[in-house]
Amino acid sequence: MRLKQFDIWVISSQVINNILNHTTFVVDEVSNIVKEAVEGTIGGSAYQQNKVNQWTSNVVEQCLNQLTKLGKPFKYIVTCVIMQKNGAGLHTASSCFWDNQTDGSCTVRWENKTMYCIVSVFGLAI
Repeated sequence: MRLKQFDIWVISSQVINNILNHTTFVVDEVSNIVKEAVEGTIGGSAYQQNKVNQWTSNVVEQCLNQLTKLGKPFKYIVTCVIMQKNGAGLHTASSCFWDNQTDGSCTVRWENKTMYCIVSVFGLAI
């Protein structure tokens, strides 16, 4: 009778976290990317209707550029709403059918004295 030899691998929790972080949607990481994109695009600006299209495009493009630089196996969807602070309401909803273990979403609300900026990111594992 022959005994089979098994290799035993000891993997540190740091390595496991690195593996999981590479294949899961990390909300804190995505949130920081969004905040930097918004601050870099509109920062201390006052609301100007004629700049909103440019601002929203810049925010989503910067987010997508930084998200893809993470090198994670995800498809991303990024939305951006910029709204003047004038007392009007805004109601939105989203729904997703996905894998809760790998996919995720993040919504960041940023504001200054004259406007709100709401950015949502959805990450879907490939």
